[in-house]
Amino acid sequence: MDETAYHTARGEINRLPCVFEKALLSHSVVCGLSTGHSIAERVTMACTDPLARATCARLSGLLREKSAFALKIKEATRILPHAMMMKIQCGGLNGLKDVLDPEAPAPNVHRLVRQAQEEYGSLDALPFSRIVQGVAHWQGRKRSQPKGGI
Repeated sequence: MDETAYHTARGEINRLPCVFEKALLSHSVVCGLSTGHSIAERVTMACTDPLARATCARLSGLLREKSAFALKIKEATRILPHAMMMKIQCGGLNGLKDVLDPEAPAPNVHRLVRQAQEEYGSLDALPFSRIVQGVAHWQGRKRSQPKGGI
């Protein structure tokens, strides 16, 4: 399947893509509102609640904006490489978990967003200086080195 056909099929099958899809697919976070779809040997994540997705989109935008300095990004609106998006999503949600629910084994996106709104009244009021520490400290998997030298 070529990329154009894949993206067309993806748009038809997954009409409400999960905002934190990268973090979910890496198994760094969980979410009770996400569901997976297989398309041409790939998996895509969808949200089952349009209102929750909108709130997650707001959180994602705030994480990206507030993480710009820590990631040395001058333009927070430009398209970011996959590794930086992983750092923002996984690190940001880990940072939010550390602030709201440090005993949880893994960040639960929907639960954290609800808890943030209950405790702070608004996502804008979150302590981003503490949350962004999670972004700065998050490290992805290290690439494995080929065996046998060069």
